Amino acid sequence: MADTDVGRSASPMSALAWGALGIGGILAIVLGLVAIIWPDVTFTVLVVLLGVYAFITGIFTVLVGAVWPPGWGLRWPMVLHGVLGIVVGALVFIRPEAASLVLLYLIAAWAIISGVLQIAEAVRLRRVIPDEWGLILGGIASLVFGVLLAIWPKEGLVALVWIFGVFAVVFGAAQLVLANRVRRMPID
Repeated sequence: MADTDVGRSASPMSALAWGALGIGGILAIVLGLVAIIWPDVTFTVLVVLLGVYAFITGIFTVLVGAVWPPGWGLRWPMVLHGVLGIVVGALVFIRPEAASLVLLYLIAAWAIISGVLQIAEAVRLRRVIPDEWGLILGGIASLVFGVLLAIWPKEGLVALVWIFGVFAVVFGAAQLVLANRVRRMPID
């Protein structure tokens, strides 16, 4: 255990570190509580922020593609990539609810496909490791999660945001504990 003297002042670097950790922890807790209290609004805001990101990066990618030296290649793929980002961003602005459902169904499809692949991997792994049940159980959980999201998308959105909210609150609390410990670190 480190010898700490609470009476000694912290170094400027540790003050910056614990301050940043503390602010980050408080923001995570606030974001988590907002997600728990208003899950529908939180998910829509997150989707819109992704749309803003796609739009802005699309603009910059088009600009970079436009000035890219022709002899280096990649000019048209970069411009096309940028235009795709602009279009996706614009569609999210126009129809954020539809974008939310598309994102949810992509998550559901990913979970279903991942579950099937994990089960297949576990069956093949049984040749090497006897009684391999952990990967099978994980695959079944992923498969069930994906199917439930696809069957009940509205409830799935709320559940995903609540899970995120609980995570953010716990993470924020852990950051505050760490900030307090860093604040108490002695100067070397």
